Amino acid sequence: MKYNKPPISVADQLSLLKSRGLQVANDDAAKSYLSNISYYRLRAYTYPFQNNADPNHPFTVLVSIEEIISLYVFDRKLRMLVFDTIEKIEIAMRTQIIYTWAMKYGCHWHTDASLYRNSSLFAKHLTSLQTEIERSNETFIEHYKKKYTNPLDPPCWMSLEVSSFGLLSLMFLNLKKDGGEKKEIAKYFGLNDVQLLENWMHCFSNIRNICAHHGRLWNRRLTAHIKFPTYTKFIFLKNQLVYPYKLYAALACMQYVLQIISPQNTFNLKLRELMKKCPLKQEKEMGFPSDWKDESLWQ
Repeated sequence: MKYNKPPISVADQLSLLKSRGLQVANDDAAKSYLSNISYYRLRAYTYPFQNNADPNHPFTVLVSIEEIISLYVFDRKLRMLVFDTIEKIEIAMRTQIIYTWAMKYGCHWHTDASLYRNSSLFAKHLTSLQTEIERSNETFIEHYKKKYTNPLDPPCWMSLEVSSFGLLSLMFLNLKKDGGEKKEIAKYFGLNDVQLLENWMHCFSNIRNICAHHGRLWNRRLTAHIKFPTYTKFIFLKNQLVYPYKLYAALACMQYVLQIISPQNTFNLKLRELMKKCPLKQEKEMGFPSDWKDESLWQ
């Protein structure tokens, strides 16, 4: 079927929303919202309140555009908080990976195919890493290229510093477990299962990419499902009957890691404060249990 929907003006967008039952107190303010936040982006926030089986998408609950904008603003604040948190975790994980393998295998261990399980994936990831190195304008990369000719690739503490978190997580997943380095890093982050650390890195990098591209966290079904540990060295959730594909599960794992790498962090306090302002009683859409604040993890 060919897509043939024509573009419509901001005024017509507002008229369409009103005809579907969206409450609007001030047309000029609503037009300003639609001029600065696209109709299609806001559609993700109105979707749960509409009958989407009906071609006309009528609203099934009484909701205003002001409330939708409040939800949008809340999601933006949540995204910024999560992005800042993942940055701390990413840097810590990157540092531990680089240091642990470098101390045992030298400064260019990341280019040693014998350390990886799958040679095809190794070649693919190394090519991606080299592309990211070439694209980087970091001073230390430029300095290496000008001063050294052998080897062509900068050492791990330069090369992996400019890799994306996603690529780093894929490279880590492909590393062999034989030498015990993976277990050592998992233990550093309070985990006794290497597969858990692999899973958390993958999930965190996916969420990080959503945040970096201004994606929606509220009401999102995450494609990467978080796994919970059966044993933890530090405080974790007592109630683990939560959705592994909802944000709350990943937030709990982030808070667990923060206890280790940043004991004085205030992520739990900031999250509790932000969630007080969650509009339209939408906590459950992110997987938050009704009694989540009672967990010691969030105290």
